[in-house]
Amino acid sequence: MGRRLVPLTLDNLQDLPQNCRSCVFWELDPVSGEAAVKAGTSAVEKESWISAVLLDWGSCGRVVYVDDVPVGFVLYAPPAYVPRATAFPTSPVSPDAVQLMTAFIVPGYQSQGLGRVMVQTVAKDLLRRGFKAIEAFGDTRWKAPACVLPADHLLAVGFKTVRQHPAHPRLRLELRTTLSWKDDVEMALDRLLGAVQKEPALRPL
Repeated sequence: MGRRLVPLTLDNLQDLPQNCRSCVFWELDPVSGEAAVKAGTSAVEKESWISAVLLDWGSCGRVVYVDDVPVGFVLYAPPAYVPRATAFPTSPVSPDAVQLMTAFIVPGYQSQGLGRVMVQTVAKDLLRRGFKAIEAFGDTRWKAPACVLPADHLLAVGFKTVRQHPAHPRLRLELRTTLSWKDDVEMALDRLLGAVQKEPALRPL
């Protein structure tokens, strides 16, 4: 099995699940996001956001390929680039952390170590860039796939609550702890990364 993790760019944005390619939940504030959806411009807004972050900050995601087929992705950025973050009651994200926005692995490719490798790759990238942790807003009332990750799944892979809230706590994962992850976190990562999107099928190359 040949697998590779490639930085997300405008060239491989099309390899994300179709609904993710045009989702601007995190990339725009609530009012602008709703306006973009109504106007049918969300896909353009998504491209513009990725382009701007790439130019200003650098790589903001990874796409996972197995035998040249895209099977997953992760998206992350400093909170200054994530307008929706300010709408959460447990905002802001800590200045030494990057926000985990969303992530996904096709169910058929889970339990193969891809989740661990993906998160560890992100950790190495962010440590090299001077960050100490990755933070995420969790959903304690999570019932179905959505853009906000389920809080209990984040806790299961090592995130710790840094600001409590009945609905949307803010959680933190120290990046150095991910570098020593073993197989015992794989099941929890499968649950976390498989919980994000309703569409299991990605477009093959």
